[in-house]
Amino acid sequence: MAQSDRPILIKKVKKVQGHGHHGGAWKVAYADFVTAMMAFFLLMWLINTTDPEQKRGIAEYFAPSSVSAASSGSGGLLGGTSLGDDEGAKGAGSNMIIEQLAPPAPESPEAAGQSSDLSSASEAALRAEIARREAADFASAAESLRQAMQSMPELAELSKQLIIDQTPEGLRIQLVDQEGRSMFENGSARPNPRAQTLLRAVSRAINRLPNRISITGHTSAVAGSNRANAPGDWPLSSARADASRVILQNSGVNPDRVYSVAGKAGSDPLYPDDPSLAGNRRIAIVLLREAPVLPADTSL
Repeated sequence: MAQSDRPILIKKVKKVQGHGHHGGAWKVAYADFVTAMMAFFLLMWLINTTDPEQKRGIAEYFAPSSVSAASSGSGGLLGGTSLGDDEGAKGAGSNMIIEQLAPPAPESPEAAGQSSDLSSASEAALRAEIARREAADFASAAESLRQAMQSMPELAELSKQLIIDQTPEGLRIQLVDQEGRSMFENGSARPNPRAQTLLRAVSRAINRLPNRISITGHTSAVAGSNRANAPGDWPLSSARADASRVILQNSGVNPDRVYSVAGKAGSDPLYPDDPSLAGNRRIAIVLLREAPVLPADTSL
């Protein structure tokens, strides 16, 4: 057969208009559904794992506080006005802005007279804030001293002879005797090396704060005796308190911060049920609470 006699074949391809089996559109819809479910479960997880403070922070972040409530261009910062001589749509110019930013004047003399109540309220708030900060400073100084006692080998074994607490007077640090581990030799006012080591550690905590200090010496009653204060205990307890003051000052404590040095003998035992216990022999160092300096009351 000649080349020109071959039959001509025409192939027609019929296109399906409906994208057979819905084409790939269902995949897109399914992917959107899975994404939405993932976002939903992620939201549920976040709600269950956040505390109320974090939830308030998230709510404030998405709150449209910076969106103007006005539907026109005059709802912005300048309110449709300009700062130059040619004023804007509302015709008020910079004068209107100053009026908006200026605080309102009191409506009556009675309203102005409420300032005295506010001043007294602010004074009470100031005292409360000072007391709160002072308590926080005391707690920080006490914690730093405890950490120093644990981190230094030469102080770790002496930590049981140190009692730290807060009293109405201030932060109290007490160096107490234990059976067989005294701070002073029997009948002597000179601190032994153990007491000197503790006093130097206490001086570092004292220097963290500006408060004045009081130093008090205490003795114990003689075992088997009903007499809590022997005649020689008063000068002995005073001498021990003063010897502790000298070591603190030699360790960097400013002498002007020393408010009082006193001896109480056995009149204020740490363990009242047994005044003869060794723990009653101690040196108490108190960082005093300082009254806030407030302006004088002019109404008096």
